[in-house]
Formats: sequence, structure tokens, C-alpha cells
Amino acid sequence: MNDSSTHSTTAGTPPYATGRGTTRRTALRALALATVLAGTSLSTSLPPAVAADGAETYTLTIRHLDRAGSATGGYQTHVTGISGAGASEEATPYDASGTVTVRLPKGRYLLDSTLTGADAGAGTDWIVQPRLDLNGDTTVTVDARTTAPVDVRPPESGARYLNSLGFVEVTHEGTTRSANILVASPGLRVAHLGPAAESGSVKEWFDTYWSGAKNDYALGYTFTSGRALTGLVRHPSAASLATVKIRGAAPQGAAATGFVSIQPSAGPTVGLVQPLQLPGTATVLVTPERGLWDIGFSGPAAPETPPNRYAADGVPVRAGATTTHTFDNAVFGPAIDRSPGARPAGVREGDTLALEIPLLADGDGHVPTAPRFHGATTTLHRDGVLVGTRQGDPGRASFTTTPGSASYRLTASATRGDGTSSRGRVTAAWTFTSAAAARPATLPLSAVRFAPALALDGTAPAGVPVRVPVTVEGAAAENGVRSLTVSLSTDDGSTWARVPVLDGQAVFRTPAPGRSVSLRAELTDAQGNTLTQTLTDAYRTR
Repeated sequence: MNDSSTHSTTAGTPPYATGRGTTRRTALRALALATVLAGTSLSTSLPPAVAADGAETYTLTIRHLDRAGSATGGYQTHVTGISGAGASEEATPYDASGTVTVRLPKGRYLLDSTLTGADAGAGTDWIVQPRLDLNGDTTVTVDARTTAPVDVRPPESGARYLNSLGFVEVTHEGTTRSANILVASPGLRVAHLGPAAESGSVKEWFDTYWSGAKNDYALGYTFTSGRALTGLVRHPSAASLATVKIRGAAPQGAAATGFVSIQPSAGPTVGLVQPLQLPGTATVLVTPERGLWDIGFSGPAAPETPPNRYAADGVPVRAGATTTHTFDNAVFGPAIDRSPGARPAGVREGDTLALEIPLLADGDGHVPTAPRFHGATTTLHRDGVLVGTRQGDPGRASFTTTPGSASYRLTASATRGDGTSSRGRVTAAWTFTSAAAARPATLPLSAVRFAPALALDGTAPAGVPVRVPVTVEGAAAENGVRSLTVSLSTDDGSTWARVPVLDGQAVFRTPAPGRSVSLRAELTDAQGNTLTQTLTDAYRTR
């Protein structure tokens, strides 16, 4: 059985007036301790009590000492059951004297405690005992003098500290429990308490975020062992970090404010969120050892309108290398997710034929949560006869057809734009043969992506020769391409001229300043399925 639970602790929250709850987290000055208390003592002189369900229960006594070694009421302690009769138990005991008792069933527990003091600038102490085996009356001493600093700093000396998250995850006998602490001021100190757990059963990570004059920083480190951390020191050099550039476009050229975010893909974390003046670029230096990273962008929105959000998840990074993602820029058009386990763009299930393809993905293929469009229409023909027409979300529709093999033509279109402003039209028409099957079948749909070099206002230089990368996605990428042609229009689609495609690039000359570039792709895959994709007013020249 796999089970998991977590609790959160936020430094700086006010205390409750009663004996249970959270306390404000500000720690006293550090004081070295010559001899560190073992932290756990055991007594079984009295017979165990029995709970209503028949399980043995024991008294757990927890003593809390501040950095001066004195008893303190400035603490918040969590005790969470992992295995045994107490696996489902969770307690947050409190007594202002600093010594608190709680009676719990026999079993293994995770204990974590946050100690605070009167000096708001001294920081916070977080002490974690990943293995607390309660098999008799037990006393645990949580002592702030055992902690050591978490000293993680970026290479920019003037960078401003934002926040940090510490997270510990403990697994025993198939059950996982976790605890974490969020701090918004520097000065966090941490320590392990008690005996070590089984090797590899304790996973811990610390993420800390900073804002600099030119760069922001997301510094994260992970550890796997049988113990929680006692202190952490990391001062990475700029060369050891990876650079992530997040570019936000303003396709209409109007200045606005968006938001960018970045966080590690693995494990809960708070992430870094910063405003970005558009068009603009945010630069974040991250630690490659933290693994993959999730990047987000949120564009400006009119009142009473949901913001348009994009995400690029699981982005790999490498020390010394730069990774760039551009959001909300042309060329907008259909995109097919090629990642493992991704939802198909179209599915035939029995007599139902469903389309779900992002029709207005941005130039990098990011899919918007709230695409801006005036209207969207999807139609389906079976052997030349109209099955139905759907209006609503771009690239999303469902139709009921009849059994038996037939030739289908599926057409989806949308007009881009906000309010009364039109920014071109996207149309994709697919032809294929389909019949009802016992199991859902993926429709053989393809898409063509164009990637011209554009400024963040969505424009390209006028009157110059260009080579625009052309990429095929979907069925044609998997089965092979029989033929592909690209046509160009510089009069909003009134007339078209075929252009050469050499080494995967469409070759042509951009029109005069202020003119539009429209692109059309006509594709046939190796199995005879076709796509005609037209992007009217794909981008403009300057």
C-alpha cells in the first residue's frame, strides 16, 4: 500500500491563544553547544494504556529549548504517524511551558518542530526527527542549540533574498509522510534529531529564491539518506548555474505587464513569480542539480477577462548553457503534443469522433489557457456529406457519425484577436479514412509549425531574404511525409505563390514594411492522409 500525507509550516504566523496551533517563528541568536543531547530517552516502568480500538498507547513528552538552552513556548511541533497502529495519527501538541505531552498508539512517527524567539531578525530553527519509534513512554528534547545555518547564496552579492522552502519526505513500510517549512526572511537553521532511519528513506530538498539587479536566482538542492539535514552551505558560482531566459511578447506592440514563474518540476515548492514589463525578457539562473524546471507565463488581461497563461513543464537545463522560451508571440497555429502519454489530437471511439487540438498555440508551441479569438468553427464531412458544425472553443468539437469505413474531411478554424481587433485567421483541414473499432483509435492528424525569427512585437524585417524553419508534427512525423508544399501570400490571402522548401526551411523574401505574411502548408503523409493549413496574417513586417 502506498499512502502519503503532508503538513505545512509557515514562518511568521501569529500564535493561537489556546494550547494548540501555530506560533510566530522568529529565532534567537545562535549558541554553540559543546555536547549535543541525544534527544530521546525511553522508560517502560509503567504498563501501557490501551486505546478504545485495543491498540497500545504511550505517553510522548516533548521538551523545547531555545538557543540559550532555556525552556521556550515559542514553538510549533507536529507529530505524524507513519506505520504501526499510529499510522493515521497526527498531533500538534502545545503547552506554553515548553514541555508538552501527548498519548499516541504504538508505531513509528515523523516529528518536526519549529522554534522561534523574541528577536524577529535572528531567524528560525527547524528540527526534524524522521524516525520516532514509540514503543514505550518516551521523552524527546527539541533543542535549538543543535541547529546549524542554511547558508545558500547566489553569486551576486547585492541580490535580495525572497523566500525559501524546506521539505522533508519520509517513507517506511510503503507509507510516505512529509513536513515542510516556508520562510520569508533569512536566518533559517536546521538539525536532525534522534536515530537515523533506514538508508534512502529520507528525502529532503531546500529551494531558495533571490532577486538581483539583472538576474533572478532559483537555487535548489536535494538529498537522500537516512537523516534530516543539520545545516546546509552552498555558494554556487555563476558558471555552475544554468541560465533560463523567459521572453514575453506584445504582438500588438503595446506595453503591458505580465508575470513569469519558474520552479523545480519535482516536489512541492513555492517557486519564483515576478512581474515582467512587456515586451521583455526575464533571466533566471538556476541550479542544474535540482533537475527539470517548470516555466510559466501569464499575459495581461482586460477587466473581467481571465488571464492567458502558458506553461513549459519539465524543461532540462545544463550548467553554463542558456535555455530560452518565448511566450505569446507569433506564429500562432495548430500544435500537437509529442510528449509520451500526451492526449491525442483526435480520437474515434465507436460512432463518436472527437477533436481536441490547440488551434492557437504560440510560436514556440505553448498552449494558451484562454486563447484570444472572435469565433471558432469546426465541421465534419463524411463521404462529402456534412455530418455537423460546431462552434465554441478553437480546435475542440465532437461529432456522432455512422459505422463503416468512410472518407472524412475535418475542418477547424478560428479568427484571432481581442475585442474588435482581428489578428488573422487559422484554418486546418484534414482528410482521412476512418471506421468504428472495438477500442478508441487515434485519428491520423498532422500539423505544420513555422518558426520565423521575430521581434517580441511579432514583426520581422521588411524586404529581406529569409529561411523559415518548417516542422511537421503528429501522424506525418510518425509515419513519414509523402509530400509537403508551402505557399506565401502578402495580400492577406487574396493571392498565393508557392515557395521552395530546402533543408526543412521555407525560402522567400519578406514584403515591404507594414505588410502581412500569410503562410499555407499542404501536406500528405505516407499513408495518404492530408492536411491543408492556412495561417492568414501570420506575422507582419517592420
